[in-house]
Amino acid sequence: MPAAQWWRRGPLLMTARMSRNAALFAILCLVWGLTFLPVRVASEHASPLLLASARFVIAGVLLLAWAGRDVLKVPRAAWPRLIATSLLVNTANYAFLFWGAAHAPSGLSAIVNMATIPVWTLLASRMLEGQAITARRVLAIALGIVGLGFLFAQRLVGGGSASGDVLEAWGLAAVAFGTLCYCVGAVLSRRIAGTMPTLTLASWQTAIGALGLVAATLALEPVGARELATLLRWPVAPAVAFLVVAGSLVGFTIYIRLLRDWGAFGAGLYAFVSPVIAVIAGVLLLGEPFGPSEAVGAVLMFAAAAIALRR
Repeated sequence: MPAAQWWRRGPLLMTARMSRNAALFAILCLVWGLTFLPVRVASEHASPLLLASARFVIAGVLLLAWAGRDVLKVPRAAWPRLIATSLLVNTANYAFLFWGAAHAPSGLSAIVNMATIPVWTLLASRMLEGQAITARRVLAIALGIVGLGFLFAQRLVGGGSASGDVLEAWGLAAVAFGTLCYCVGAVLSRRIAGTMPTLTLASWQTAIGALGLVAATLALEPVGARELATLLRWPVAPAVAFLVVAGSLVGFTIYIRLLRDWGAFGAGLYAFVSPVIAVIAGVLLLGEPFGPSEAVGAVLMFAAAAIALRR
């Protein structure tokens, strides 16, 4: 494009690109904010581990196909770390996440999952890479821990659960631990992330993580024709389809684009919006409780995430 034409059209193109990315960011927040809802609904009809396995087996196959020839661009030396991080990022993370989300309110599960990612990442970076813990990061970690305390307060001090599930507190703890596994795996992935295309890394981590989930499901749960047939029935089938198409494929594609255009900080801002959508959806559609203790905990955890993400 000649310089004169660029001078006239350049700002318009940049504005259109910014508007498109803003719309994509809204879709990302909506999609990832709603992913906890189908997990909660479908887990009433099928086991959480089977749901997680079904989602990642399908998503893994599709992502490997999408990567095309790039699936072969994995250095031989990177395979051991790739397998280990896959088992952390996808197998351990989603095994605990799906089980926890099956027993805890979807909105609180989303808050614990997304708002703790920056805090757990700080701790994992310190333990594994020796990153300095500055005063600002100490404040973020402290706020995150206090926020978690408020989320658990009613369940531990009050001696009960807000939703009627006796395993609710354990469910939230499982979500928190699964998220910690994800952050440890993500930090360990940094060393091999630059040795292969991003889509190659993500597709192999998804596929290998799916194999780990299948192994865990076969070892811990009964899996037969009856259980597999449940995956094809209402409401499990549309829930799995939403998790695969919207949660994995659409969400991941948008996130990679925003990561390219906005950087890690801008793309990571979904952690402040998606949990709010999850809470609203859980309260309106499932009648999930959300009281003052949960509200204070959510605010503190969002503040911790904001401090941790601040550049």
